Amino acid sequence: MTVRTRFAPSPTGFLHVGGARTALFNYLFAKARGGQYVLRVEDTDQERSTPESERMILDSLKWLGMFPDEGPDEGGPYGPYRQSERLTLYKKYTDMLLEKDLAYPCFCTEAELEQMQESAKKLGVPNIYDGRYAALPKADAEKRIAAGDRYSIRLRVPAEEIVVTDLVQGRVKFDSRLIGDFIIVKSDGFPTYNYAVVIDDFEMKISHVIRGVGHLSNTPRQILIHKALGLPLPQYAHISEI
Repeated sequence: MTVRTRFAPSPTGFLHVGGARTALFNYLFAKARGGQYVLRVEDTDQERSTPESERMILDSLKWLGMFPDEGPDEGGPYGPYRQSERLTLYKKYTDMLLEKDLAYPCFCTEAELEQMQESAKKLGVPNIYDGRYAALPKADAEKRIAAGDRYSIRLRVPAEEIVVTDLVQGRVKFDSRLIGDFIIVKSDGFPTYNYAVVIDDFEMKISHVIRGVGHLSNTPRQILIHKALGLPLPQYAHISEI
């Protein structure tokens, strides 16, 4: 196996010390094994991402001496290395999921979502989407889309136990019923974090996903997306945080 790691910051501010530490783990792991270290900018949060923040982060990493083998400045065979420039690629996978009925349009308004969240809070239970649009006939969904109704795309989540085999944390189990059908494409057409990283890691041939343990809770969602798309899993390593 060719070892390929990645550091994928969101350009919403300065590079913080925790991010620098994660980048260092990825850089050293790849270099120690004769592999490649990839830098990817995850800028799908259009409200908070700025070119100024991206430049500060890239310059900070270079100041620290961690020069990527591939990245926004360096280029490479699996670019572009900004998620905002990869929307056509994500759409190809989304169309496939919709065609196979593994995902569906959700027309929930902000008010409906807030009501679900408030109800869950009052009951003291996890806020899980109730699936109100999961059974909407495809023809009805297409009519609403044609009429200009705003919608997101949700992944159909089967009830199952998800096991994360982690190089640091060991075997960690999750119940998908506590996750529910979750959004993979937002109403603005941009992919969510969990969706984009799965596609990017596969397309960029990332072998090891090394990140802070705070991301461990995202991993079952990413495994569900891997399964739906029929993609192999990378090796996960969730390291301690500062």
